[in-house]
Amino acid sequence: MSDAVKIHSFSSLKKLVERLRDDVGGGDQDFVLIFAYNGVGKTRLSMAFKDECKRKNNGNPETLYFNAFTEDLFTWDNDLEGDSERVLKLNADSKFFAGLEELEMDNRIRPLLDRYVDFDFRIDTGKWEVRFSREVPDRDGRRLDEGIKISRGEENLFIWCFFLAVVQLAMDEEIDAYSWVRYIYIDDPISSLDENNAIAVAHDLAKVLIEAKSRVKVIVSTHHALFFNVICNELRPQRHKKYFMHRPDRSESYTLRATDTTPFFHHVAMLSEIKRAADAGNLYTYHFNMLRSVMEKTAAFFGRKEFGTCLAGVEDEGLFARALNLLSHGQYSLYEPVEMLEDNKNLFRQMLAAFLDKHAFELPMILAAEE
Repeated sequence: MSDAVKIHSFSSLKKLVERLRDDVGGGDQDFVLIFAYNGVGKTRLSMAFKDECKRKNNGNPETLYFNAFTEDLFTWDNDLEGDSERVLKLNADSKFFAGLEELEMDNRIRPLLDRYVDFDFRIDTGKWEVRFSREVPDRDGRRLDEGIKISRGEENLFIWCFFLAVVQLAMDEEIDAYSWVRYIYIDDPISSLDENNAIAVAHDLAKVLIEAKSRVKVIVSTHHALFFNVICNELRPQRHKKYFMHRPDRSESYTLRATDTTPFFHHVAMLSEIKRAADAGNLYTYHFNMLRSVMEKTAAFFGRKEFGTCLAGVEDEGLFARALNLLSHGQYSLYEPVEMLEDNKNLFRQMLAAFLDKHAFELPMILAAEE
């Protein structure tokens, strides 16, 4: 059986990190791309990777990363008293800003940012803060509105372009400030962005990564389906691996499904996880939501609007559709899962069996945990 139809299981986050380090550290791959839903542990994985690389390098950092922690290096001072001078503060203690004062970051960020937004900015390296401005129309034509608070999406784009400028510096062997970078780990760079900007960010990122591959190895993880597809297509000619990552039953084990030939069939891997849970009796309330998600994608593939059409014609069609509609609407926690009652387990197995009988999915094999 080819690797494209196998699911590799890892007994801990540390084991998963070792696999990714082997992928990008062995010289065979320049990029690793990971699709995973929110709550699976993408941010934890990025930090565990960073920490393990640092440990292996005698306590010296090797990974330039973009994730929720990177965004936290930027915080707003909203001038609550005067309500007029709003600035974005930078964390002066972070190695991320190593080149801020000497390398004219304004001029490196601006060409990247101008592709997405219509505001301008100025970095005050003495105060470690950023001020934003925008031209707005008025009765005399246009005026400059300074000290503005930009939107969350615009803020994310600014931070993202700041990061891209740092990546470009890390690729320059003549610049010492970022010579320590050996790996780049990017986790979900497009929160709060619309679809058009998601495509643009993926396209621009791919161009930067292709330029960077001679000097650094790169891992990108995301929950955004469109972004994942675009970046996969942009990097198609390059040496890279694509995975669907999952955490079965919200345990401390993880799975990776290699998707080299079908990069977006992650719903098939999810269905395989559901089938395994049903066979083992390890069914939790959130599995109703997972099954509904798979049915919705299946219905959409056939051009249908309702997920219930996936059960059309099966015995107990009405019962199954009503039950799934009701039981998949609960606010089931992904972090403190609740096991199904036995009656619901039986109903779930019947529903899943009817769906699989009607739609002949070829489910991937799940390999034993790697030690």
